[in-house]
Amino acid sequence: MKRSLRAADEEELVRRTAAGDRRAFDELYRRTSPWLLTRLRRRCTDDDVVADVMQETYLAVWRAAGSFAGAATSGSAAGWLWTIAAHRLVDAFRRRARQNQLPAVPLVESVAPAAEDEVMAGRVGQELEQALLVLPAEARQVLRAMVLDGLSVRETSLLLGVPENTVKSRARRARIALREALS
Repeated sequence: MKRSLRAADEEELVRRTAAGDRRAFDELYRRTSPWLLTRLRRRCTDDDVVADVMQETYLAVWRAAGSFAGAATSGSAAGWLWTIAAHRLVDAFRRRARQNQLPAVPLVESVAPAAEDEVMAGRVGQELEQALLVLPAEARQVLRAMVLDGLSVRETSLLLGVPENTVKSRARRARIALREALS
């Protein structure tokens, strides 16, 4: 006659779980889940991750109990259970790291611009283009480097081979000329 579940040790409960005994699995969970939960919480403060790891661990125990019960292991069932949980926790940390490394997806504006806005943008773009053509070549070079390429005054100075103060004065004169041409 089989011993009662209360008298069975964890190894016996795992063997019975491997045979499909749901009551043995429930007893194994009742005995081991408190200490397993405590150990996981010492390593992870996110309760959602811990709950997921607990669920994945006991699901793996239910599915793989035969691998412990059938093996001639010198380890304990509790050690086997902790090994499963530790691997699941590492997997959860890896998933979280991958999710945090994914680039943010920019949201696309779902509303199409109004026809008036498109016409005005085209008109302003044409006017700006005409105003830029009126500027001296050295002023256009400074604006192109600083505004379009996003270079600093120092970087523009190095690129064009002129002193920084010359870059600043050309940029100022170019802005004034553009403001007058566009007003």
